[in-house]
Amino acid sequence: MKNIFKRVIVDFFERDIKNIFSRSYEIPLDSKKIVSLIGVRRSGKSFVLFEMINKLREKIPKENIIYLNFEDDRFYPLELKSLDLILESYYEMYPHKRDEKIYLFLDEIQEVEMWELYVRRIYDTLNIQIFITGSSAKLLSSEIATSLRGRTITYEIFPFSFKEYLEYKNIEINLHSSNSLSYIKNALASYLIDGGFAETIDTEPQISRKILSDYLELIVYKDIVERYNITNRSLLKHLNKYCFTNIATLVSFTKLYNDFKSQGFKLSKDTIFQYLSHLEDAYTIFTLPIYRNSIKEEQRNPKKIYAVDSGFKKIYDYAIGEDMSKLYENAVYLHLRRKTKNIYYYKQKQEVDFYAKLEDREILVNVSYDISNLQTREREINGLVEAMEYLNLKEAFLVTQSEESVVSVEDKTITILPLYKYMLDS
Repeated sequence: MKNIFKRVIVDFFERDIKNIFSRSYEIPLDSKKIVSLIGVRRSGKSFVLFEMINKLREKIPKENIIYLNFEDDRFYPLELKSLDLILESYYEMYPHKRDEKIYLFLDEIQEVEMWELYVRRIYDTLNIQIFITGSSAKLLSSEIATSLRGRTITYEIFPFSFKEYLEYKNIEINLHSSNSLSYIKNALASYLIDGGFAETIDTEPQISRKILSDYLELIVYKDIVERYNITNRSLLKHLNKYCFTNIATLVSFTKLYNDFKSQGFKLSKDTIFQYLSHLEDAYTIFTLPIYRNSIKEEQRNPKKIYAVDSGFKKIYDYAIGEDMSKLYENAVYLHLRRKTKNIYYYKQKQEVDFYAKLEDREILVNVSYDISNLQTREREINGLVEAMEYLNLKEAFLVTQSEESVVSVEDKTITILPLYKYMLDS
């Protein structure tokens, strides 16, 4: 195994990392903490690492940077005891580096059982900066919280935001230019239907659907079926389909249980809850609770489902163009989720799509694709006003397809914005 590690380490030293798209993440290179990058598979975690490595190579020798991808077939089967051989192999080749700071990048580290014991030990004992990535939220949140308590800072990596999507396609972002706006609006339609995974951009619809289907199959079987020893795969498959064809929809566990039971599935309510939890752990879906002052109250109410990437919807739903309102809502959710985990939907007399607690403020957002109908417009605005009064907020947003205006109700302001502007205007 030592010879394999040596070959992989040296091969990487000799490799020029080119054509790396710069993502909008500010991740420290010298944090004195273990840096963890987590997120759905194929969201670009490895490329974020490569971008960081390129920045380091501008300041330090290449030989001070070790990169290993644990999905490399040459490492199989790799056990915990073999991890010690990584630095042993390195120092055998570069003994003079023992007195220098080393940067260690461990990609898809979850492939090695009990990896955290090794990472914790070398962090505590060596002059080393460690970066790790993984594709399971449970792996790198709850498990890290206990195993690496106080030693790590975590960053979530998502598929491209709309701003990144435009930059990747070399579309100028100038909201004052008619020419630029026409390209932006055209790109928005593609972004909502095809999603933000880099590999699917500018591919034919049938190829894009195949790529996303393969991603989902990898996620479900690698991160869920294998990890949790799922036996009822048919139920998981149907639940998967249900989630992606019902994004931005309220879901009751009891109703889901009854629906699947009536279809002949043998299951319990706990099974539904567990499988949904597994899909969340793998970063494929998110569930949004109602805003209440107690967790018990939150749990008693239905939750809304959102997808990590709207492109997953088209795998199952060929009539996707007829449901743009749900895609709009999913896009706004992801826009907020990139900023905070503290997001809820609000409901008293009326419902508001999002109540989010950001670092510096709280915001309310309703999403309505078309508000040309007077009743629809009044419903959306009245819901926001009710929530603003309850939460003691002075401003809120209403995101639509095209309208842009400001509505004042007493001392409260509701800014109506088209989706593209809401996602691009900081």
